[in-house]
Amino acid sequence: MNEHGHLADFLQARRSLLRPEDVGLRTYGERRRVPGLRREELAMLAGISAPYYTRLEQGQSRNASREVLDAIASALRLDEPERAHLHALARAPRRDRAASRPRTEHVTPATGALLAALGSTPAIVIGRRSDVLAWNRQGHGLFAGHLDPDGPGVPGRRPNMARLVFLDAHTRDLYTDWPAKARAVVGNLRLTAGRHPDDPLLAGLIGELTMRSPEFAAMWADHRVLACDVADYEMRHPLVGTLTVTQQTLQSPQGDGPALVVATADPGSPSATALTLLSHVTAPREAPRPHPGAKTQTT
Repeated sequence: MNEHGHLADFLQARRSLLRPEDVGLRTYGERRRVPGLRREELAMLAGISAPYYTRLEQGQSRNASREVLDAIASALRLDEPERAHLHALARAPRRDRAASRPRTEHVTPATGALLAALGSTPAIVIGRRSDVLAWNRQGHGLFAGHLDPDGPGVPGRRPNMARLVFLDAHTRDLYTDWPAKARAVVGNLRLTAGRHPDDPLLAGLIGELTMRSPEFAAMWADHRVLACDVADYEMRHPLVGTLTVTQQTLQSPQGDGPALVVATADPGSPSATALTLLSHVTAPREAPRPHPGAKTQTT
């Protein structure tokens, strides 16, 4: 983030992605020193004054009306999640004191009951910062079978899906189209950062990934926003081979609280068969029963 804040970063990044020809502006072959649209060009498209837009982009104005923000969103050609993100950034209060440490996230009894009711359907519960708060046996087997199944139960040991996608070789190999999964993770983190700009743990996670993953740093820098509610992914699972699953993320409309991520496959498809096989191979094994005639050894 630059000295002007998240809103300024977002506006500058998205303005730089638009070319004059994308919005019907003629340049007459002139050489341009900046990528994308100039501030005055975007202001003209939004129907506001260039000095006012400049103050907004430089963080010198925080009182933009909803109408002005909608006009800027239209000029930037933002989709609905990006438009909502812009409004969230504009509403974010200035930081005037140190942010308090967020409370540890927990799975509510209702969410725990839903997770148990899903039976053989792979599911995991994800917190605000993409920490795994809980998973059922099939969810663990599908997404992170190489990790300790009891990890989510201890806050200090919880796996983090964003870290796994960018820093864990097993998870990276799991997705055939890894860049698509990575962009979804970054886009979702962008939405979360807009809603919770003063979350120090979230900021620490983003800083860690930026330092440790050049790919994350590049994706984070373009300020893309993506609401990954439903997506199809082809996965190369080490136990059951290649399968395609639909990952659905279910959470409150406000985006607060844990989200439930469920993986399903088309009924009767080879991928559904693979999920059934995964359920069998990851099932807990019963201890061998002693033969009826066997004698018990005593000491």
